[in-house]
Amino acid sequence: MTVRLVLADDQPLVRTALNMVITDAPDLEVVGEAADGAEAAALTETLTPDVVIMDIRMPGTDGIEATRRITGGPSGARVLMLTTFDDDEYVYGALRAGASGFLVKDMALDEILAAVRIVAAGDSLIAPKVTRRLIAEFAARPADAAPAAPPRRLDGITDREREVLTLIGGGLTNAEVAERLFISGATAKTYVTRLLAKLDARDRVQLVIFAYEAGLVTVGTE
Repeated sequence: MTVRLVLADDQPLVRTALNMVITDAPDLEVVGEAADGAEAAALTETLTPDVVIMDIRMPGTDGIEATRRITGGPSGARVLMLTTFDDDEYVYGALRAGASGFLVKDMALDEILAAVRIVAAGDSLIAPKVTRRLIAEFAARPADAAPAAPPRRLDGITDREREVLTLIGGGLTNAEVAERLFISGATAKTYVTRLLAKLDARDRVQLVIFAYEAGLVTVGTE
């Protein structure tokens, strides 16, 4: 099965570079390119790609608003954000808009292709340094903006599931969760599946956000 992609970035050189890399992958195909968020949303509606690789900062309609339009629409496309990270203040907003993960522009080419396949398969991808950025964003909020207590839905999860959710919020993969808790990878995956169901979360990204908003993850969480 070929994964169909739309590339959205206001820099033609970035789109060209990504296109060249993707063209060499037999299971990936670029079906459209956009120079801004509005064009990306329109192309997604017309072309119904599997994944949109979306820059965050673009003139006019930015990547966050475009992501909101795409994930709220009927196309079913998943959005993988593209960011320089070092000067990007919009990571959290993009996740809330429905992005399934992040690419950092200085990532190795094989990592970029792997990330596209992961998101196309219905999973999500959050780089640990992006997770740390989210934690910092929450830490910078006024004290009265933080939740006074974890949401009521946490009452329905077990202590072990709470541990797993905290580790997911810290950016750990299933394998790392298993190693940290001395359980098998299959058991860790089962806990994640249960958390998705109990918290009515679409994917792992939403579990991460939930962990932040529940106060389970704070600056310095390992």
